[in-house]
Amino acid sequence: MNAAPKIVTLGCRLNTLESEVMREQLIKAGTPNAVVINTCAVTIEAERQARQTIRRLARENPDARIIVTGCAAQLDPERFAKMDEVDRVVGNEEKLFAETLLGNGPNNDDGNDDGNDNGGTICVSDISTIRETSGHLVSGLEGRARAFVMVQQGCDNTCTFCIIPTARGHNRAVTVDNIVTQVKKLGSQGYNEIVLTGVDIAAYGDDLDRSINLADIIEAVLAQVPELPRLRLSSLDPARIDERIINLFATEPRLMPHVHLSLQAMDNMVLKRMKRRHSPELVLDVVGRLKIARPNIALGADIIAGFPTETDGMAKNTINGVLEMGLDYFHVFPYSPRPGTPAEKMPQTDGATIKARAKKLRDVGEDQLEKRLLSLVGETISALVEKPDSARSECFASIKLDAEQTPGEIVKVKINGTNDRQLLGRVV
Repeated sequence: MNAAPKIVTLGCRLNTLESEVMREQLIKAGTPNAVVINTCAVTIEAERQARQTIRRLARENPDARIIVTGCAAQLDPERFAKMDEVDRVVGNEEKLFAETLLGNGPNNDDGNDDGNDNGGTICVSDISTIRETSGHLVSGLEGRARAFVMVQQGCDNTCTFCIIPTARGHNRAVTVDNIVTQVKKLGSQGYNEIVLTGVDIAAYGDDLDRSINLADIIEAVLAQVPELPRLRLSSLDPARIDERIINLFATEPRLMPHVHLSLQAMDNMVLKRMKRRHSPELVLDVVGRLKIARPNIALGADIIAGFPTETDGMAKNTINGVLEMGLDYFHVFPYSPRPGTPAEKMPQTDGATIKARAKKLRDVGEDQLEKRLLSLVGETISALVEKPDSARSECFASIKLDAEQTPGEIVKVKINGTNDRQLLGRVV
């Protein structure tokens, strides 16, 4: 009997979704004993961790076939193929199909002569030439309370620190009809929360012939799947949050009051050198309008600490900016130069300064999160049970439950206190 495929996911929610697609494909194909590592390439540190993970999993699974895929594999397949532990390297487009993920035949001969006699074979196409995403765009997540639906793939932006457009290709959308169909399917399987995800979902529709955007997806899903209790959005580019999206937060209670911003900084010069599409003033305006539309809305953001040329004053501007907007959740990335990006050639901030600025941001983030959690004490709120003893509020706060519940159910919880970045609650 074949062992169930083991898939280890590194990186973003999109990778998480694609890992579940791979799992489904491999199970259907009756895959041999295999371990798939779905890698991330957002930083050089992420790639280092990927190689470390591959070596560990090879030691723990000596009889398994080791397959490496994901963004790091897409960008530098030869480096991973040369690792003694690796049997096969597969690109981002190829990984969604069992036949290309596994290769042709037991000898792993995919017809791709990569010239590497010491490591694994390679099946990676030039993603920059691909305009159509595969049909495997949706998956319920095994053992999870919520499911993700991919609404678009790729990115057309040119941020100076980012290599992801090279790893993921151009922006390309899934049709609204397809998205609605998949949401209905997942709802029928018992998922009470759907997350719309992708590389740059706020840019949805830029590649389509007719005028359509993210607001159209939200409206269609909520109108055509009235039984769906909760719809959540993944990261949004603040420059693309328009009045229609803001109005949906005001009028649609099933759209969760939680926005995670692809922010990166709140200093004008740093943002210009990053080639971001927003200014601090634009962000403050958008956040102000979101708070008017949905007063209880929770705000999170990705922030880069120590970007090249960033001075102490610029770093302080970012801290002041996130405090002014009332950010609740911080996801801090210490900057690391990414080969192949313009920022790599800029004057670099020294490592000790980057580390100190990242710590300062995280400390501020801890204080902000605690304030948010304390504001909920005494309230009775709706929560989605993720594990028997924990749930997630509409504003994405984690809740430790006083009694075990069924994962996937939505329950009412009286919040009694906080502990270690978590709410404490009693099911009522």
